[in-house]
Amino acid sequence: MSTDLQWLLIRKYNSFLVKKVPEGPIFSREPGNLLNLHSHKYSGLANSKTIDVQSSESGLQITTRKSKASPHAVRPARSTASVRNRSGGRRTLGVVASVAKSGYRPDLRAAALGRSSALLAAQKEKKASPPKKVRGKKAAVSIA
Repeated sequence: MSTDLQWLLIRKYNSFLVKKVPEGPIFSREPGNLLNLHSHKYSGLANSKTIDVQSSESGLQITTRKSKASPHAVRPARSTASVRNRSGGRRTLGVVASVAKSGYRPDLRAAALGRSSALLAAQKEKKASPPKKVRGKKAAVSIA
């Protein structure tokens, strides 16, 4: 079945749709959708080639769908290829860019880099805020 036909069948009714506001944008929670936008370009269900960037305990996990795999696979885990990056943030962004750019889905390169950098920023520990300095009359009283 072609990807266009799949999109026509699932675009109005699927379990991943998120419609918060009636006139607002429609989002999607499907796996493989980098921007969570409900469109054919970013759909993880209707495209034969998808890139999925997820957070894992050891770093980021980049999952792609194998090009020869059937969309109706009995074992869907065998139809995907995963790369778990355990290095730092710059190395992770390089791996994501090379996976997207290498002829797989170059149009999703910017979205994949944005998703991975947001996940890396969320994984970082927050710095402790410095103690607040007293100012004005309170500072003059505490010095004297």
